[in-house]
Amino acid sequence: MKNLSRPLTAAALFAALALTACSAPETGSAPSSSAPATAAATPTPSKSSGPFGDFPSAAEACTTISQQATGASLFPLSAAQGKTAELEQLKTSLSETAERVPDDLKADFANLNDVAVAGLSDQTVYSSGKFDAAMTPVTAWLAANCK
Repeated sequence: MKNLSRPLTAAALFAALALTACSAPETGSAPSSSAPATAAATPTPSKSSGPFGDFPSAAEACTTISQQATGASLFPLSAAQGKTAELEQLKTSLSETAERVPDDLKADFANLNDVAVAGLSDQTVYSSGKFDAAMTPVTAWLAANCK
């Protein structure tokens, strides 16, 4: 039971950090008349080079990235509860977000994705600090870009 409490404590901490990063309003953006054209249902790699990746606004990028990072921190809880379908959806959403993030976050978010998925079969990912290390640059990006 003690081994399970460490990842859950870390998950709760990261969830709180990630959620506070997306609570601020979007800065410097006005509604865009071209938003429907940039909000395509199917993300393409070429769109990720924009300032918000494949997201139409900073607010949407911040909210989605924060939610997905929080979701990654909760993978062990979903796995422990045996919620296989929910877990598969979380993994798919995390992978899709990794493709949509801004270029300056792409490698770090892809690493977070890989580490979180690896943690499902290897709980030492959490106890060894690998998950914390993968989450740190994502949290830093949120703090710097989502004010």
